[in-house]
Amino acid sequence: MVEGGRRAAFMQGIHDGVPIALGYFVVSFTLGILAGTAGLSPVQGFVASWLNFASAGEYAGFTSIAAHVPYAEIAALTLVANIRYMLMSAALSQRFAPDTPFLHRLAVTLGVSDEIFGITVARGGCVEPFYNYGALAISLPAWSVGTALGVAAGDVLPAAALSALSVALYGMFIWVVIPPARTSRIIGGLVLTSFLLSFAAAHAPLVSALSGGTRTIILTLLIAGAAAALFPVRGEEDGDA
Repeated sequence: MVEGGRRAAFMQGIHDGVPIALGYFVVSFTLGILAGTAGLSPVQGFVASWLNFASAGEYAGFTSIAAHVPYAEIAALTLVANIRYMLMSAALSQRFAPDTPFLHRLAVTLGVSDEIFGITVARGGCVEPFYNYGALAISLPAWSVGTALGVAAGDVLPAAALSALSVALYGMFIWVVIPPARTSRIIGGLVLTSFLLSFAAAHAPLVSALSGGTRTIILTLLIAGAAAALFPVRGEEDGDA
């Protein structure tokens, strides 16, 4: 009965992960083109996506590699870009059944992405590790293969096509930002503030001398810290009080 339940959960995870995998393939393909311009091979692009599994982190990493920034800065920038997954993992850790082995808890949190976190939470109840394994089994290969194919395509596609696909990557990030910015004045204001401060930092006498990655780290920490202090997210218990 237990094995049958695990198999059913695994297959349901694959089923729910198919649309995620299709979206991942398209996005990672454009990331692969960026990785190719940074000098990565298809194999290196595949490994980078397999180990990172995060669009913002990989974008930060690939652009930093292209700019020949130090390894320590790449690591710090990737950490800042991906730090939200620590919060997602912490949230999931509260939803495991008490008897869930530690290795299953660790494996699930290692495969957390925005979309997989979303379908896990939407499923309700305790986290079933094999459901996440199913979603990861279909989405992670699609993400990694898409990156590798994007790197390979960068060697054969004409320059005009590469330029168009590179613009599509920025469109993806705009698509991530615009919907929440339209529904929340706070988020919209923070996005606008980020744009303005990023522009100002790129032209300020002292700050502009820093690398782009260092400026991104500083601005992310300052803006996120100020937002958390000025506009804290109220928990459910606050709403019930």
